[in-house]
Amino acid sequence: MTLTADQVTAYLARIGAGRPARPDAEALRELHLRHLRAVPFENLSIHLGEPIVLEPDALFDKVVERARGGFCYELNGLFAELLEALGYRVTRLAGRSHGENGFGPLFDHLALRVADADGVEWLADVAYGRHTDLPLRFDLGVDQLDPTGGYRLDAEPGPDGADVVVSREGEPQYLLELRPRTLADFEVCCWWQQTSPTSHFTRNVLCTRRTETGRVTVSGRTLIESEDSGGRTERELTVDELPKAYARLFGFALDRVPDRPRSAD
Repeated sequence: MTLTADQVTAYLARIGAGRPARPDAEALRELHLRHLRAVPFENLSIHLGEPIVLEPDALFDKVVERARGGFCYELNGLFAELLEALGYRVTRLAGRSHGENGFGPLFDHLALRVADADGVEWLADVAYGRHTDLPLRFDLGVDQLDPTGGYRLDAEPGPDGADVVVSREGEPQYLLELRPRTLADFEVCCWWQQTSPTSHFTRNVLCTRRTETGRVTVSGRTLIESEDSGGRTERELTVDELPKAYARLFGFALDRVPDRPRSAD
């Protein structure tokens, strides 16, 4: 799919961004940050029984027309379409998220390798929860500073050559395979994330968004508001308060809300 001119206009309006004069690094940084602040990372569809369809038209309907969010396949998948429509060259990369048991399975994360008009390559990721505000240079072995902390990309031997480990403050975040992928390649793992009782997406209900000064999150029924300066508040919401919280904090209305993980039913 190639986004139409009207779809690009609507998408840019959704994230509060103007159309870039050219697909350069400055415009990419602006698009990346505005996306994070406008579109939440959320897995509500899983707990509402809504199918997640990895097709650009379906993702556009959900994220732009219905003002919802999504998880990595949805948000980075659609963001790639926007960037390509604006003139960037985008490679979709399969990743393995890092957890307490090491790196997970291939395809459990989708990130983007983006080349701007000047040929400079970037790692763009608007769907990894607590991560960078701005794209990282796709340069290996170089310490990089983002408003959210220090990051580094390092080569890691892989079966098909060198993979790349992305680290934050010395802690691995995920490993990326450099082979180009299509969105369809992620469908099986996306199905697993929606259905497996061992997937953290089925075990937790989450909606979170970057703000200008920190982050706002609804995890289950807990409202968490944190500041970059270190301040943090938590409050339990009632079932009746949940719809109002989603509308006020994330900008979308639900006719019903999940109040516990579906796997707990």
